[in-house]
Amino acid sequence: MQITPQGHDDPLRAATASPEGRRFSLPLKSTILVVFILTTVPVLLANIQINYNSTEKVARTHALDMVERFRNEKIREIVTEFRALKSLISTAAELGRQAPDVFADDRALSYLFSMLQHDPTMLNVYVGQEDGAFRQARRIHDPELPIHGTVPPERAEFAYRLVLPKAGVPVLDRYIFLDADQTALGDVAAETGYDPRQRPWYNVAVSADATVITDPELFWAFGLVGFTVAQSYAVDGRLAGVVAADVTLDSFSRDLAQKPVSSNSLSYLLDENGLVLAASDGTTTYGSDNQRVVLPHVADVENRLVAHAYGKRPFEFDTEVYEFDLDGQAYIVGLSSFEQDLGKPWRLMVLTPLNDFTAEFTRNNRDMLLLGLGAVIVQLTIIYFIAGLVASPLQRMARKVARIQDLKSSADLPVVRSRVREVAALSRAIETLDTAVQAFARFVPVGLVRQLLKSDQKLELGGQSRFLTILFCDVEAFSTLAERIASRDLLSRISSLLGVVTHRVHDDLGTIDKFVGDGVMAFWGAPAPLDDHAWHACVAALSVQRDMAQLNAEWRGEDAPEIRLRVGIHSDVVLVGNVGSRERMSYTVLGDGVNIASRLEGANKAYGTLICISHDTYREAGDRLCVRPMDEVQVKGRRTLITIYELMGAYGAGAVLEPSAETVALARATRDAFDALVAGNLAVALARYRAILDSHPEDTVAAFHVRKLEAERVEIAQPQRGVEDTDVKN
Repeated sequence: MQITPQGHDDPLRAATASPEGRRFSLPLKSTILVVFILTTVPVLLANIQINYNSTEKVARTHALDMVERFRNEKIREIVTEFRALKSLISTAAELGRQAPDVFADDRALSYLFSMLQHDPTMLNVYVGQEDGAFRQARRIHDPELPIHGTVPPERAEFAYRLVLPKAGVPVLDRYIFLDADQTALGDVAAETGYDPRQRPWYNVAVSADATVITDPELFWAFGLVGFTVAQSYAVDGRLAGVVAADVTLDSFSRDLAQKPVSSNSLSYLLDENGLVLAASDGTTTYGSDNQRVVLPHVADVENRLVAHAYGKRPFEFDTEVYEFDLDGQAYIVGLSSFEQDLGKPWRLMVLTPLNDFTAEFTRNNRDMLLLGLGAVIVQLTIIYFIAGLVASPLQRMARKVARIQDLKSSADLPVVRSRVREVAALSRAIETLDTAVQAFARFVPVGLVRQLLKSDQKLELGGQSRFLTILFCDVEAFSTLAERIASRDLLSRISSLLGVVTHRVHDDLGTIDKFVGDGVMAFWGAPAPLDDHAWHACVAALSVQRDMAQLNAEWRGEDAPEIRLRVGIHSDVVLVGNVGSRERMSYTVLGDGVNIASRLEGANKAYGTLICISHDTYREAGDRLCVRPMDEVQVKGRRTLITIYELMGAYGAGAVLEPSAETVALARATRDAFDALVAGNLAVALARYRAILDSHPEDTVAAFHVRKLEAERVEIAQPQRGVEDTDVKN
């Protein structure tokens, strides 16, 4: 409903009737129309964008097709290469079955050498026999790498390796160095314990009884990492040996680097766990300790782009091509599994920047954009100026509104002024709102005010039952203090005390219900639900007592009496909500639990304690509290006795609230005495309380029970012990 003040036909005109409002201003509607008329430039930009989108779509389709073709081609090449190797090894194994003597003497070396020359990707070809013999034809991968302490001859490109065990003779590992024409250049030998039957490739091939590809392993003789393709063969049903060939991961990296899909593309061969088998950028390294192979994970490679691309992969896929953005750059990734083709759960990842395919289109669109911008530069300047008249003040007002929602004063922000009439009126309304909300928060729980500001709820009478923790605190012997301290000083100190309580309650997520003279009532768990509300209430109470000790230290320096603050805490199901009338209401808690919290605050007087909590609160907060049982008391309105505790510290709430070893020992001793008291062993209880007084003469709880037990001196029934009822005020 809009109300027009008398004497003004237009509420906005009335709002701007001040000297500020009489200044030249522009109606908001007119401003929007002007901006709308001047924004014809989006038509040009839309045309450019449409053209860019169409060309980019073509380029993207082309890029996806190129990645798909490259991926299929590389997979086909890898599969073909391994199939050729498997076929070569399978043929050799079949030869061993058909002609067992082929691999039984040095004639095998020439055959193995021909196999080695057949496929340039092979590092070596060899046969291990069941009698422990081992024959190998290998390439000289690194001419500077010594073999048995000897550097190969200068022209050596190949070598034969023989390990031929004989009974009673030391086993020698012999290398015969060859040139490109297979002419012997020299040899070297050394004793060895090498046994092919103990090698993983041998055992894997025997177990599989088929042509297998091993997992990556260390070729210790070369210091390289790669795969072994192996197959066993049998003669007359008995295992005779295993034929195998080694292929290094470096050869796969070189293959992936050939004919990339684009100038900046990358290709990675991965196993099923994301470990890098080969990389086209050649940046991967393989660590080993001569016992096992340590492959780098794709997420740990130096190239952050590759790790990010792998992290964006679909979790379930067969063959997938997907896109992602990184640092404003678009990329296309092809990630494929070819386990069905090869029998190994490997994946090929192809990564290419989309810009490699769209660069030419981007340059053309940029030229078109520059030409269009030259034609509309004046229009953009006008739009910018007019938009600033509205946007700038609205942004500043938005910051003020955000401050108001957080219940922070915006007085330090300057008043927003604008020539736009509606904006100026809105600014003044926000200033009024700020003042009203700040005043409102002084009288209503801050949590409720914040909830009202951030939701669409309305203030209505009513409430709901909720399990909360209630705290009452009150100044001990306030009347005596009022007689000893001047009224102005007393008011100042009570204000400081209430400020401490308010600060600690808010810090521990509590809600101040009301101030009752020199006392405070607060609760935890409403209006917003709060886990561990009993714990937060106890930590707040301990923090208040710590701050009170600091205040008393300051006041002692001023020759003024100390102020003791007694606190009672109880957790219970109570009614919480808005109580009162439609004209005036209060957000508060009602119920028997509130009365108990008030009685517990008063119970401190009888026992000489500062913080008294109920068993319900102790049960909710758990073992994180350091407490000691004070007594079992009967509270007005309840027939059963309740156990009350003195709160002495909290574990995990900071060093200043952590109980000392002496405090923990006192709590344990008090609990032992209390257990005896509850069990009816009055003599034992009296002795234990006296022992506490011997070590802690000023302990008021022990003194209370000693006086009571000494006065009784006879066995008494357990009910009706302790303080039957304690008022809120002393």
